[in-house]
Amino acid sequence: MAPANLPSIFNATSQDIEMLLAAQCHLGSKNLQVHMESYLWKTRVDGVNVINIGKTWEKIVLAARIIAAIENPADICVISARPYGQRAVLKFAAHTGASPIAGRFTPGSFTNYITRSFKEPRLIVVTDPRTDAQAIKEASYVNIPVIALCDTDSPTEYVDVAIPTNNKGRHAIGTVWWLLAREVLRLRGTIFNRETPWDVMVDLYFYRDPEAEAEEKVEEEKLITAAEEEAPAAVESGFPAAGGDWDAPAPGFAGATAAGWDGAGAGAGQEWAAASGGQEWAAEAPKDSQW
Repeated sequence: MAPANLPSIFNATSQDIEMLLAAQCHLGSKNLQVHMESYLWKTRVDGVNVINIGKTWEKIVLAARIIAAIENPADICVISARPYGQRAVLKFAAHTGASPIAGRFTPGSFTNYITRSFKEPRLIVVTDPRTDAQAIKEASYVNIPVIALCDTDSPTEYVDVAIPTNNKGRHAIGTVWWLLAREVLRLRGTIFNRETPWDVMVDLYFYRDPEAEAEEKVEEEKLITAAEEEAPAAVESGFPAAGGDWDAPAPGFAGATAAGWDGAGAGAGQEWAAASGGQEWAAEAPKDSQW
C-alpha cells in the first residue's frame, strides 16, 4: 500500500490494513472537496467516494512523527467537539500525555490569556475540521500547526496535515486515534515494533452510548436478582421462626395432641397404683416393720 521509494519501516502490516477496512475508514461521503481529490481512490456507483487506505496510513505515520518530535507531550492539544471522538481523545491523552479538550471548545482558549481554559500548545490535533472550526481558526491566529482527521467533504483551510479517513463513524474515528497513539508510543520507545501487540484494545477508543450502558446495567441487575431468587432456601430447623407459636407441636411430633399426652399420663398412673397394691405412699409403715 505504501510507495516503493519509502523505507520498509513505514509499511503497514496486513493486520493494520484489515483493521482500517473493517472500521470502514475508507468510506468517505458523497461530496468531494477539491483539496481532497489527491486522497481519492475511486467513486462507487452509488456516489460514495472511497479513500485510498495507503494514503491514510502514510498520513498517520507522518502525524505520529510530528507528535513524537515535541519534547513535552503536554504541549500537544487533542480536540473533539463531536461525541464520537471524545472518548478517543481522552484515551489518547491518557496514553500519550497530551492535553485533551473533549466537548465544547471555549472561544478564546488560544488567544485570550484571561480565560480560565487558556492554553499555549505547540500543536493541535482535531477530529473534525467542521465541528472544531473555532479551534482551527484560533490556532491560525497564533501560528499553531494543525493535524486533522479529514473526510472527503471536510474543509482543509488552515489544516497543515490532513489524515484522510471517515470521520463520521464511531469505529473509524476510534481506530485512527488508536493507530496514531500506538505509532507515537512506538516512536518514543514504549512499544518495540508494530509486530509487538499493544496491551490496549482498540475497543477502548470506541464511542459508547450512555443509554446503552444504562440498559446493560439494568439487565445485569435483573440477572443477579433472578439468580438470588432461585437460590435454595435455608435449611428449616426444629425451632419456630421469629414471632412463631412456641405452644405448637414440634415438626417431628405432628401427630401427638394434648389429649394423647393426657391419656398416656393416666395409663401410667393406673399401672403404678396396681403395682403398689393400692396403698398410699404417704401412709405410715406398720409398727412391727423393721423400717
